[in-house]
Amino acid sequence: MDLADRTVGFVLLLFSVSLFSYYTFWVIITPFVDSDHFVHGFFPAREYAILIPAFAGVTLLSLIMIFVGVVLLRSGKSKSKTA
Repeated sequence: MDLADRTVGFVLLLFSVSLFSYYTFWVIITPFVDSDHFVHGFFPAREYAILIPAFAGVTLLSLIMIFVGVVLLRSGKSKSKTA
C-alpha cells in the first residue's frame, strides 16, 4: 500500500472519529450540563443537532438520485444509438 493512501486514510479516520465524538458529546452529554456552563459555548443550539444531519441526508440522497438519473439517461441514449 502506498504511503500517500495510508496517510489519506488516517486523516479521514481521524476526521470521522473527531466528528463522531463532537456530535455525540453535543447530543448526549450537553443536555445534562448546566446551561450557564462554559461548555455550551463550543456547541450550536440543540435544534441544529437534528436539522444538520437531516439536511445532510436529504442533500446526499438528492445527489445520489441525480447521479442515478444522469447515468440512466446516458445509458438510454447509448442503447438507442446502437439499435
